[in-house]
Amino acid sequence: MIHRSKHAERLALAAGLLVAAGLLALSLFSRPVSVAAATAPPAADSAQANKAAVPTGPVIDVLTLEGAIQPISAEVFVKAIDRAERNRREALVVRLDTPGGLDSSMRDIIKRILVSDVPVIVFVAPPGARAASAGTFIAYAAHVSAMSPGTSIGAATPVQVGGGDVQKDLGAKVKNDAVSYIRSLATQHGRNADWAEKAVREGGSLPEREALRMKVVDLIARDIDELLAALDGRTVMVAGLARTLHTKGATTNEIKPSWRQAILSRLVDPNVAYILFILGFYGLIFELSNPGAILPGIVGGICLLLAFLAFQALPVNMTGVFLILFAMVLFLVDVKVQSNGLLAIGGVVALVLGSLILLGGDTGVGRISLAVVATVAGSTILFFGFVVGAGWRAQRLKSSTGWEGLVGERGVAVTALAPQGKVSVHGEYWNAESGEVIDTGAPVIVERVDGMTLHVRKAS
Repeated sequence: MIHRSKHAERLALAAGLLVAAGLLALSLFSRPVSVAAATAPPAADSAQANKAAVPTGPVIDVLTLEGAIQPISAEVFVKAIDRAERNRREALVVRLDTPGGLDSSMRDIIKRILVSDVPVIVFVAPPGARAASAGTFIAYAAHVSAMSPGTSIGAATPVQVGGGDVQKDLGAKVKNDAVSYIRSLATQHGRNADWAEKAVREGGSLPEREALRMKVVDLIARDIDELLAALDGRTVMVAGLARTLHTKGATTNEIKPSWRQAILSRLVDPNVAYILFILGFYGLIFELSNPGAILPGIVGGICLLLAFLAFQALPVNMTGVFLILFAMVLFLVDVKVQSNGLLAIGGVVALVLGSLILLGGDTGVGRISLAVVATVAGSTILFFGFVVGAGWRAQRLKSSTGWEGLVGERGVAVTALAPQGKVSVHGEYWNAESGEVIDTGAPVIVERVDGMTLHVRKAS
């Protein structure tokens, strides 16, 4: 049985929790929020602020949508349309920069656009942005689609939960469904349906000039001001009725997500959800290994609940979940019993495999960064390497208490041993025997303990 130091276990578990907490904080605060809005410039003085607060001409709402299309970004998009309708805006402009997203969230956005009473203009911006995968469908659904220089659109091939192209019969059904959907959207607004089908079947992508030439988008603009100037006087079909846009001199109103939406958009980030999941299990392992610590159990429970909340909005593979659960069980058992590291090794393998297949989808939507997986796995290996190493070293230590603790200790012959006599070990007098004659005052070493008699030999 390995006699592990409880203090060492607690230090190692605390270190693991700190590493996981650091990863979580890094993911939360170092990455942009997937739903963002540009900050309106401050008013020069109070008079200008009051004038801006009560616009006299047409008002256009502007929403910035960045990152993956997921349930929270869909909620922001839908509520932006609701607000624009309620406030009778001239139009809603959505700056779009996305690598793709979840099909369900994309369809929620498109369904709301199609029944909107306010024109929705999708503007792929700023330069360097893209409307890939789900973003292509949203751009096709918009009443007006525009791109800024240096942007791209396309790559709309459906992706399965595992992260790859959907194959065989299921793949054919999914692609045919996506093709019919995007061709229908293209027909409603007179856009290139043939290229849209190519984007779905072959993953085709276009830069802004080619997209305009092939009638994939309606216009190119450098910024919002140029976009509004180009839109003025343009007639679009909104809710089955022709409507002429009056955007010249319009006031723009930036739409920002609520604090709740901002927090939730962080949680549904795959890396944040994954770290919360792992951090929650580590907290519970710490609590079960050291009953009464309380705080790790509370923190772990909260992290797990938040992770499960995020998983409801992400394409979770249950096999990955069960592999990670199995890994945590192995880690917990390894803390309690002797396995010479075999349980820890099995746990690390299960953790890595589960992490790799836990989430899947378009890049940036449902995939965990390999760097995050490697960091978590590396921290786990170091942690259990420390615990197992401490146990191995503790096993090799000589016992310092009881009769076993006397073996190997040095003493002095109080009387001559021929072969019996008395010795002094640690200031205590013991009956002793020796296989050789030992003179009084000679140093001796204890070889074994037999009842109340020490078997000794002369020290060299």
